[in-house]
Amino acid sequence: MISAEIDIAVIGGGIVGICAALELARDGRGVLVLDDGRHSGTTANAGSLHVQMQSRFLRLYPDQVPGLEASLPLYVAAARLWARLAQDLGTDIELRATGGLMVAEDAASLGFLAAKCAREAALGLRVHMLGAAELARIAPYLGPAVIGAELCEDEGKLNPLLANEALRRAALAAGVVHATETRVTALRASGPGWVLETPRGVVRAGRVLLAAGAGTGALAAMVGLPVPTVAEPLHMNVTEATAPLIGHLVQHAERMITMKQLAAGQVVIGGGWPARLAPGNGQPQVEASSLFGNLGLAQHLVPRVGRLRLIRTWAGVNTTADGQCILGAAPGRPGLFFAVPGDAGYTLGPLVGRMAAAAMQGRDAGFDIARFSAARFG
Repeated sequence: MISAEIDIAVIGGGIVGICAALELARDGRGVLVLDDGRHSGTTANAGSLHVQMQSRFLRLYPDQVPGLEASLPLYVAAARLWARLAQDLGTDIELRATGGLMVAEDAASLGFLAAKCAREAALGLRVHMLGAAELARIAPYLGPAVIGAELCEDEGKLNPLLANEALRRAALAAGVVHATETRVTALRASGPGWVLETPRGVVRAGRVLLAAGAGTGALAAMVGLPVPTVAEPLHMNVTEATAPLIGHLVQHAERMITMKQLAAGQVVIGGGWPARLAPGNGQPQVEASSLFGNLGLAQHLVPRVGRLRLIRTWAGVNTTADGQCILGAAPGRPGLFFAVPGDAGYTLGPLVGRMAAAAMQGRDAGFDIARFSAARFG
């Protein structure tokens, strides 16, 4: 059972919540993390570190392009923070900043990538276009359908299982209390602080950080705030180990795919193919059509992948809202704060956690976070 009074309660034990808790504990605060663990977007993700804008997303949602462009500096900073964490955590999390390729199969897609690349370069990203000859030299594993690509030098990959465990160990060593399988069923203001009800008991906290990913909207609704977070179930695969093959994070200009190879040789294949939420418990489940479609596209882009055996397939949950972070103090609710990353949430996780911790401590977050306020939802 839990019966606690604590300085700060963090709701959500994923990459954002753990990183925020770590920062707050190192500031000398008593921190309790309440971790439901049902959707587990952090533990189910594929370990891609994204920086460049997604070409397909830009085509589908042109109204969100200004917000995405304004958020680009966050992704650059997030990639650099991951590099520092890889040094500071004292364990190998298999982070490799080998660059990311967004590939094209026809002239129209390549032209769209070129325009995107020029815009991103003007905004400070380390990007450039590669023709077929240069691409064949640095990525000979790609199949003949690929005619060119945009290379983003700051993108990469890591092993999320190793990274998650290393960050959790660091948080516990700093004094964070991590209550797993603990769902917050009620949240309300009480005097100068907050009361959180769980099936395991009541927690009283001076301040609360909502870092529950897709579940943040339901928590915000408990205090009368509209925050439109949505659980987006997605599909992933991993193959048996093979010799070094794929040196980059590989994406497609028009179709849903990410591919990268872990240090032990397994190829991880994901990139947005849909899964589904099971009726009743809401657990993410695999869709057969996504399994075949994802693997078929992977083999199309990297033919040698077709020789490998699939050893595991699974589904996880991504969080969507309006493509941007939800971050900072809750409007009209003293002591309540938000920390929900925008697109590519695992990439942004440590940075958003750190910025949220800074906001809670009244420090400069390093970026102007006013534009990420939940107040924009009304």
